[in-house]
Amino acid sequence: MAVPFDYDDGKGVEFEPFDGFLSAEETTIWFRGWTRNGTLSGDDFRIFGQDGTGGYAALWLVRQDQALVEQPVVFLGSEGETGVVARDLGDFLWLMADGLGPREAADPRGCDRAPRPNQALAAIAEKFAPGQRRSAVSVIEAAAQEFPGFDDFIMGLCPGLGLSQ
Repeated sequence: MAVPFDYDDGKGVEFEPFDGFLSAEETTIWFRGWTRNGTLSGDDFRIFGQDGTGGYAALWLVRQDQALVEQPVVFLGSEGETGVVARDLGDFLWLMADGLGPREAADPRGCDRAPRPNQALAAIAEKFAPGQRRSAVSVIEAAAQEFPGFDDFIMGLCPGLGLSQ
């Protein structure tokens, strides 16, 4: 992910990948503040990048005994937006190659944007996820079908929102 992302005055991808994952301690501190639930840890997430608003892209460790690259990619927005944006890292690479970042993919209006393929990101996706090529819309739809309860799961972690367990 060393390829720079071109925001292009709001027409491009607004995403900044980190050099590594946030530490477990940083993730827990952030996750507790974001959910307003001081009893949680961030152990279910590996945060690897952010958008310009401060929202995070993360791997959601929901598939037991599966490698990190097999875990779904989620967006945890600075204003409480959530969404599973890709079923796994390979799909996420193809999402990016088709011109959408995690925030855009979590926003229903992001799917209305015309694709803006990025050849450098497509080369990365082809190298690490050959044979997995999909359009951004297909990636988002497949993730939503496989993980329809993600938003409710997150809301259930937030006390005072009526969905807490």
